[in-house]
Amino acid sequence: MTFDSRPLTEPVDRAAVRAFAAQVRARQGAGPTVSTIIGIVVLSIVAVVMLPIVASVVISLALSAGSPAVAAIPLGLLALVVAGVAVLIGLGIRNTQVTRYRLGRFARANGMTYEPSVADPPLPGMIFQIGRSRQATDLVRGTRPRFVEFGNYQYTVQSGKNSTTYRWGYVAVKLDVPLPNIVLDATGNNGFGSNLPASFQKEQRLSLEGDFDRYFTLYCPVGYERDALYLFTPDIMARFIDDAAQLDVEIVDDWLFLYTQRKVSTLDPATWAWLFGAVGALLTKFDQWARWRDERLLAENADAGGAASVPNASNVAALPFAPPAGLLTPPPGVAPQGRRLKRSATWLPIVVVVGFVVFWIWSWFD
Repeated sequence: MTFDSRPLTEPVDRAAVRAFAAQVRARQGAGPTVSTIIGIVVLSIVAVVMLPIVASVVISLALSAGSPAVAAIPLGLLALVVAGVAVLIGLGIRNTQVTRYRLGRFARANGMTYEPSVADPPLPGMIFQIGRSRQATDLVRGTRPRFVEFGNYQYTVQSGKNSTTYRWGYVAVKLDVPLPNIVLDATGNNGFGSNLPASFQKEQRLSLEGDFDRYFTLYCPVGYERDALYLFTPDIMARFIDDAAQLDVEIVDDWLFLYTQRKVSTLDPATWAWLFGAVGALLTKFDQWARWRDERLLAENADAGGAASVPNASNVAALPFAPPAGLLTPPPGVAPQGRRLKRSATWLPIVVVVGFVVFWIWSWFD
């Protein structure tokens, strides 16, 4: 993976920025986003309804004081506030355009492509299956030596009348074959418990040798412990410790995801250098993962088509002929029991509610 960070920091031409913004709008061709429409509606309501009301109240107060000239002062201040808001909006739009222009040039300089935003990205990772208003932004994608996507992501979770927006940065790497659902919860970025949006049953936790448990908590489906040991050999564990110890990792289907609660697609060259180094170090080890096969699929095929139709290690010796090469090799894929980790209930909200009720009762009787 090449790395040229100059487009992230070198001066930009304003005309080129405007031309790039026009190209982006033409390429998207889907009209304004929902957030843009909401912003326009809010500003319209403020301009049409709120400003006249505020202006009339200011004038009435000034006139009631018996000095019409006094009204010019608050009206002037109001005009300055409106002008300041307009300037801030304009600067925000321009900064967004410059950021997209820089990231677009950075992507091209490194043999990649840039996409400003994708609504509800069709990715199987755990953060992409939660909440509403799901959107990935500032996506930088590469296809050599395999597909890699760097992006920022956000979603909104509704809880009663309140809603919370969660923001993540992620790296998505396409693998050669589907693998069991395995999660590496990095201990270095946890606070009060795991920072991941999902929790997993304790019996799925697997302890690995060496210092790996100091950096990651590994979860794999029950019965896939030997497969996890095949995938996470000592050299691969060393790569994760050295290059991705601050990133949460998820393997699901034929994808590997790296998660962080900071922006991944950014104008910071140091962040890109770190991510390119981490991904580059891992890419060199994925050839071993491509050879993994789920032996449970042999048993499933044998049950579906008859024990003699798909030989396995126990009955191949009884065959009157040598089976063709590869007949005993399971097809790429994962048996149903290994495709997804089993989630555990999240007790923290219940504990908080019970604690609040107990505290309220204790305060009432105190």
